Amino acid sequence: MEENRNPRPVEESSKLPTITLFVLIAMVVALLFVGWQSMKDDGAKEDELVSKRPNSIEVSGQNGADAVVIPAPLEETGEDIVAKDEKKKVEKKEELKKEEGPKKEEKPKTEPKKVEIPKGETISHTVQSGETFYGIANRYHISKSTLQSLNPGVSQDGIKVGVTKLNVKIQTIHTVGAGDVLRVVAQKYGISKQALMDANKKTKDLAERGEKLIIPLK
Repeated sequence: MEENRNPRPVEESSKLPTITLFVLIAMVVALLFVGWQSMKDDGAKEDELVSKRPNSIEVSGQNGADAVVIPAPLEETGEDIVAKDEKKKVEKKEELKKEEGPKKEEKPKTEPKKVEIPKGETISHTVQSGETFYGIANRYHISKSTLQSLNPGVSQDGIKVGVTKLNVKIQTIHTVGAGDVLRVVAQKYGISKQALMDANKKTKDLAERGEKLIIPLK
């Protein structure tokens, strides 16, 4: 009789609680990992925001008005400060130039030309009535600048009759001999007869024997 009884099924140990426990542990680990990643990303963003300089500042409008973005002031570097100082110096120089006005151009100093004194004898001439500085230069066949160089202390307009004595250059003094006429004497010294007459204040082609004639420069 006992053998014919249905044997009592052996109850299998339930695996459901174990699986559920593993699932819960896995979920907890997953949540912890996600939370840790989220915290890590937030920290990195905060570091990035701190390291970056703000380029603008957002100001909220009143009564719900749109926000206005105002650029944040940039920090000045050493180069910016130096550049500003240089700019100020340049502006100051330009202001000073404007105040002073345009500078007058300085004319280069020209040295007086040196007059070459011709070779020959030097004689003294006393100014006579009606003579001028220029006229005396012409009489002795020299330039006015040469006559001035020979008499540096004499004013051209300050010569006085019978008082002022001028140094003049001539070739030589010729003593008239037998047969000497002005034309022949002039040819001998390579000058014109008129130049010879002017130097000796002659109006006629005449010369006396023994007379001393001034021979002007060529």
